[in-house]
Amino acid sequence: MGKTIIAGPCSVESREQLREATEALCKIPQVSLIRCGVWKPRTRPGGFEGLGEPALRWMQELADTYHVQYCCEVARPEHVGLCLQHGVRTIWLGARTTTNPFMVGEICEVLKGSGMDVLVKNPVCPDVSLWLGAVERLRQAGISHITAVHRGFSMYHNNGYRNAPVWEVAMEFRREMPDIPILCDPSHIGGRADLLAPLSSTAMQMDYNGLMIEVHPHPADAWTDAVQQITPDEFKLLLEETLHTPVAPDSEAIPQLTALRENIDTIDHSLLGMLSQRMELSRQIASIKHERHMPVYQSGRWADVVRDRLQLAESMGLDPTFTKEMLEKIHAESVRIQLES
Repeated sequence: MGKTIIAGPCSVESREQLREATEALCKIPQVSLIRCGVWKPRTRPGGFEGLGEPALRWMQELADTYHVQYCCEVARPEHVGLCLQHGVRTIWLGARTTTNPFMVGEICEVLKGSGMDVLVKNPVCPDVSLWLGAVERLRQAGISHITAVHRGFSMYHNNGYRNAPVWEVAMEFRREMPDIPILCDPSHIGGRADLLAPLSSTAMQMDYNGLMIEVHPHPADAWTDAVQQITPDEFKLLLEETLHTPVAPDSEAIPQLTALRENIDTIDHSLLGMLSQRMELSRQIASIKHERHMPVYQSGRWADVVRDRLQLAESMGLDPTFTKEMLEKIHAESVRIQLES
C-alpha cells in the first residue's frame, strides 16, 4: 500500500504564496493533500496568528483551479463550520487541542454528520491516553476516517529536537489502535530542515503510513517556522531518498529471525519470573522494616544500588540511560509494594 504524503506551508501568508506552493506540489504525484496553516495558535502573543477566512477563500479558489485538496488545523468549533463552508474536507486537531478533552468534545459536536476526514496530532505531553481519548471521542461523533499524526512531545530536555520524538508513545498508540493509520510529522519533531531526512527515514523503517512535512516556496522568507520548512525541490529529493526502499519479505518466512524471536520470548519469560521473585523479596523486606519501624525509602542503599548496577551494565555493553530508567521503574514499584504491604 502506498504512503500518505501531506505537504505544504506552515502558514498561508498570501494568495500568491499559496498559489506558488500549490502549483509546485500538485506536480509531485506522491502528495495526497496540501497542508495549510489558516489559524496559527502561538505559544506566546505577538506572532503571526494566521489569516483566517481569507486564506480559506484562496484555498477554495485554488482547489478548483489546480484540482487539489487542502487540509488545515482547527482549534475551535466555529473553525469546522468555516472549513465546510469553503470546501475543506480534511482537518486536523493540533497538539494543544488534543491535550484539552473539553475542546475536543466541543469540536466533535460540530463534526457530527459532517463526513469530514480528521487527523489527530499527539498531545503536547507524552500522554497516550489523551491521544487515544481524542480518537475515541471522534468515533463517538460518527467520524470514521481518522488518522493519527506523531509530531513529538514537549519535554524539559528535548535532546536537540524541537519536540522529542519519544517513539515508544507512538508505538503504544499503535498497539492500542492498530486500525488507525499513523503519519510522522518530522517538521515539528526536528524543528530544523536538516533533521527531516533522518526522521523521515526512521518513520519509514518503523512502518509509519506516511509523512506530513512543511514545504514553502521560499522558506527563508516564511512568516512562521522558517527553519524547519524546505523548498518543493528539496521535498522531492527527500521523498526520492526516503520512500525508495525495497519491499521487505514476510518476517515469518525467515528461519533465522523466527529462531531469534523465540530466544527473546524465552528470555522475556525469564525476566518476568525474576521480576516477580524480586517483588516478593520486597514484600519480605517490607515486613521486616514495619516490625522495626524503619523507613521504606533509604537513600544511601538506593544510591549504592544504582552505582553498582550502572557499573555492571556498562561492563555488559548496556546503555546507561536505559539502565537507569529501568532501575528507577523497578525501584518505584518496589517502594509501592513496601508502602502497601
